[in-house]
Amino acid sequence: MHDTSIIVLFIGVLETAVEWLEHTVGLPPHIQERLLTSGIVIAVIVIIRFILLKIVWNRTASVRTRYQWQKGTTYILAGLAFIVIGRIWFEGVHSLATFLGLVSAGIAIALKDVVTGLAGWIFLLWRRPFDVGDRIQIGEYSGDVIDMRIFQFTLNEIGNWVDADQSTGRVIHIPNGLVFTTPQINYTKGFEYIWDEIPVYLTYESDWKRAKEMLLRIVEEHTEALTDKAQRGVQEASKKFMIFYSTLSPTVYTELKDRGITLTMRYLVEPRQRRARQQILWEAILDMVAKEADIEIAYPTTRFYRSPDSPPLT
Repeated sequence: MHDTSIIVLFIGVLETAVEWLEHTVGLPPHIQERLLTSGIVIAVIVIIRFILLKIVWNRTASVRTRYQWQKGTTYILAGLAFIVIGRIWFEGVHSLATFLGLVSAGIAIALKDVVTGLAGWIFLLWRRPFDVGDRIQIGEYSGDVIDMRIFQFTLNEIGNWVDADQSTGRVIHIPNGLVFTTPQINYTKGFEYIWDEIPVYLTYESDWKRAKEMLLRIVEEHTEALTDKAQRGVQEASKKFMIFYSTLSPTVYTELKDRGITLTMRYLVEPRQRRARQQILWEAILDMVAKEADIEIAYPTTRFYRSPDSPPLT
């Protein structure tokens, strides 16, 4: 009986509020009903999202998993709310397909760039050329993907004025529609390593054969473990892409340049470890040169030769 009294009291308060809104604000009852229903729908969806994220947060500490759930629930529930509230306000449009068709046609005409961005987002979810955490290059922009949204994705920029693909500290927001017109280069998806090279210039008088042997020993010593990992990586990548290499072992190439003999060390490296690996190798090279009297680093110089018959310089 007590519960019944509460329900009757609530209905009475609701009817009073409806009459007050109708006389004060001028809102007819059917508009008030739709507003109330829409508010309830939004509240229910917000509560559902809160509960889902609370469960995920309690079950995992993975930043990637939490991010994916946060984004996924936002997009799915927002789309659901849009459809349900649309049906509430457009009761005359009984066919959901008709309703969505009218809405999409209007949006396509008025917001071409926005529609392109949305289509790009769908393409990214479907084809997945890159994910959050991947290092990519798209057009002139390079960086680590740190966020993906409906209309744009965000990069933590690398390169530019900073050497060896390190971060600049800038954040770049790129429209999703760019994926339809610009090639995307992925550093990490598929084959997770890149080839890097270090040219070492030696004077013509240096013992280049001994230097080449020592450089090969250095690069093998510091990249041997990566070679084994890369071999397994190629096997995995070959399941999705036609990726194959005849050899993944580091090597040293010989060339002749203006400044001297060039010995180029070529090796595999993880994209984010490029500068650190170069530093390790350069320090080992400098130690080698310091110990070897017949090996000298070359640098730009100018040499003058005078014929014995030339007049003396004044």
